[in-house]
Amino acid sequence: MAECADGTYYTGYTNELERRINEHNNGKRGAKYTRYKRPVRLVWRKEYKYKHYATKAEHKIKLLNRKQKEFLIGGMRLDKVLSRKNG
Repeated sequence: MAECADGTYYTGYTNELERRINEHNNGKRGAKYTRYKRPVRLVWRKEYKYKHYATKAEHKIKLLNRKQKEFLIGGMRLDKVLSRKNG
C-alpha cells in the first residue's frame, strides 16, 4: 500500500515492488489514481507465495475504510483488521 501526496492510500500488487513504486512516481505506467497524487511512498507491504493470494488480499484491503488501513499500516494483521467492526 502506498500513501499518496494528498494523504490517500493506493493499494495494488506487483512482483517487482521497487520498480512499481518508481513507475507510480516517475513513469507513464503508474496507475491513473496515482498519476496526479505524486509522490507516493510505500507504507505497507506483504509478500505472498502465489499471485492468487495476493489478489485476494488486495481486494479485501481495497474494501477497508481509512481507519482499518491505518491499523494495517500500524502492524495489525489483515485477518485481525477484517474482524474489527467499523474499524
